[in-house]
Amino acid sequence: MTDAALFRVVRGTPTDEELAALTVVLTAKAAGGQQPAEPPRSAWASYWARRRAPLTPGDGAWRASALPR
Repeated sequence: MTDAALFRVVRGTPTDEELAALTVVLTAKAAGGQQPAEPPRSAWASYWARRRAPLTPGDGAWRASALPR
C-alpha cells in the first residue's frame, strides 16, 4: 500500500489533533452516507392547519375572519 497524501497543509502548523479531526471529516464526507431527503409535507397534512381558531358566529364574524390575529 502506498502512502499517498490525501491532503497537504499549505499554510500554518496544525497540531496532530487538528489533522486527525480534519482526516475524520474528509473521510466521512468521502464515504457519502447521505441521508435521503424527506419529501415536502403537504399543507393539507399540517398539524397547525387543523388546530385553527374555532368558528365564532356573530355580527361581523365573516369580516373579522380575514383580519390578522
